[in-house]
Amino acid sequence: MKLVKAHFENFRLLRDLDLVFGIDPTKKLTVVRAANETGKTTILTALQWALYGDLALPQGGSTFRLHPIDWDIKKSKLVPITVTVEFEVVLYNPVSKGTKESRKRYRIIRSAFEELSGVEWRRSPSTVKLFALTEHGAVAVDAPESMIADELPPDLREVFFTDGDRALSFIESDVAVSTKRERVQKAIRSLLGLGVLEDALRHVKKVAAESNRQAKQVGANSDLERVAAALETLTDDLTQRESERADANTQFVAFDEKLSEIDRTIDDTLKKGDREKLQKELESAKKNVMQLDVRITEATKHHSALFREEAIGSDILAPVLKTAFKMLTELRDRGKIPNATIPVLEERLSTLLCICGEQLKEDGGEGSRRRAHISTLIKQSKQADAVQAVVTDLYFSSKSLEAPSSKGRGRWLTAYRSVVEERDNLQTLRDDAGRRLKGFELQLDSLPDTDIQGLRDVRRQYIGQRDRFNALRSRLDTQIENLSNRSELLTRERDQLLRTQSKGARILSELEVAQDITDVLERSYNRITNQELAKVSELMNRIFLEMIGADPEQGAIVKKAEVSKEFDILVFGPESRHLNPDLDLNGASRRALTLAFILALTKVSEVEAPNVIDTPLGMMSGYVKRSVLRTALRESSQLVLLLTPAEIAGCEEIIDENAGAIITLTNSAHYPKMPVHYPGVGEQRIVRCGCNHRGQCVVCERRPDVETSLELAS
Repeated sequence: MKLVKAHFENFRLLRDLDLVFGIDPTKKLTVVRAANETGKTTILTALQWALYGDLALPQGGSTFRLHPIDWDIKKSKLVPITVTVEFEVVLYNPVSKGTKESRKRYRIIRSAFEELSGVEWRRSPSTVKLFALTEHGAVAVDAPESMIADELPPDLREVFFTDGDRALSFIESDVAVSTKRERVQKAIRSLLGLGVLEDALRHVKKVAAESNRQAKQVGANSDLERVAAALETLTDDLTQRESERADANTQFVAFDEKLSEIDRTIDDTLKKGDREKLQKELESAKKNVMQLDVRITEATKHHSALFREEAIGSDILAPVLKTAFKMLTELRDRGKIPNATIPVLEERLSTLLCICGEQLKEDGGEGSRRRAHISTLIKQSKQADAVQAVVTDLYFSSKSLEAPSSKGRGRWLTAYRSVVEERDNLQTLRDDAGRRLKGFELQLDSLPDTDIQGLRDVRRQYIGQRDRFNALRSRLDTQIENLSNRSELLTRERDQLLRTQSKGARILSELEVAQDITDVLERSYNRITNQELAKVSELMNRIFLEMIGADPEQGAIVKKAEVSKEFDILVFGPESRHLNPDLDLNGASRRALTLAFILALTKVSEVEAPNVIDTPLGMMSGYVKRSVLRTALRESSQLVLLLTPAEIAGCEEIIDENAGAIITLTNSAHYPKMPVHYPGVGEQRIVRCGCNHRGQCVVCERRPDVETSLELAS
């Protein structure tokens, strides 16, 4: 089967998009060039939905929106969604000298409607139609699912349609070993046609069961009836247990995959930010801002209070006060202050004795002269009394302004500097806290509306369910083994009893034929499994080593890769030491290993099928990237690669030589940040232009700095 063309209508960003795929055996590469968030994964999902239905959608499709997210609900509340895919298949018609190969084209159309109501939506069950394209037009074909299942078995969906990021599911370490084995085994069993042998074995067992019922009737009321009846009951029990075991295993794998998926969701969300943690940090930031605001208010009040303190005058007028204090001190030292002269002189006149010891009596001589002089001094002193009083008051009142020591000087300025520094520091902290708070608010607003705690609760439920089914299948394994041993004993006893019955020979022959056919089918199953598995393992090893450029003879670290009989994908290093693919290989080698397994499986099965791979060259560069591309081209019958410009870089010449179709896509929603020119549409959609992998035009030209940063981030 090869993809020919596809049309997408209203499938998310793919509002109206046509793709044409290269089908020429000499130009079997199709390249879809698209930057991140430009529809590559959506194309991969849409193709799978068209071929396999809703179960191919993420999470089984129940919560996966298909309509464009910016659909104008005023225009219509009902969104028609359609994906059309044309493909061709190889038919082998018998002719006289063998078989003749021919090709026939088909068109499959899958459609659904999503009804919108505000932010809610509801999808109708999808319908699918298949048409054979003939010279006379399109002829409807019944049971399209059956034909698709024959050409592209559902178990191989992830082999033919590979998400580069999920391609590691065959080797990733975050799922149980049994789950990885189940994936590998299912892929190999489906692609090698082992399901046909399994169906044949089930049919032969039914025939044997019918023969056993006939044996029960032949030996009525005898040991043969008893043994045959016991064997019939035991066979029914065994079939029931095997069915329950298969169901338990399916459930175990399903919950293991759900657990892996929810772990990825939690990890991806936590990388963007934990909403619960961010909310707590936001509340803490708000509290910090409030506390800083209170401290700033208190510091402002302290600042204002400083201007009401007496110390402000002492510090600001210190130079002037120093001079005044000096002058007052000098007046005090000369006895000018305090003003006590007049009382002393008047006292001396009354006592008639001068302070020098001379008499002050009115004797008409020296005493009278002395009294006259003292009276003159008293008169002069009274004339200067007002000035003296002011100076005296100034002297005593200024004592409170005079610092008692040098340590006390400048204390107001010191306090002022301290409070100003505190306010400045608090304001700086407040500005930083405000920016931090704003950052938390923006980060919280940008987070997806994901409940981390809810996811963790669901994760615990998944673990419980997975472990429950694991315990159940282990218990059923033990029961099946016991029932099988008992069945062998009863079968031998029944066959021995049949030989003693005259009518038992025919039934015994039928049972022996059924057993012989069963043996042949089981041997064929085991032989095909072992031989074809060995071929897949050998080819995978060769492709893988070639892709990563590892030569075991030249001292390469990776010596070998293989698929074991237990369906484990193993890697070996020096001296046959086991390497853990998820831990011991780099990202490029892990992708190369998975791609090598997928290509080897497709090649060994000799099935003509497309390999549609999203971002296969991610995390690769240089030699490995070119080698992976060349090898994939050689081993695939049709290779469709959904590539970013960064993946294409360095591989242009290989694409030149091998590409039968090159498609360039642009997301209109990225304008004006990424595209240079207006894409010509206002709604969000994927726009296609005519450029190849080397060209740019007014539709797809992107800003180099933005493109580079995006690719590095991816």
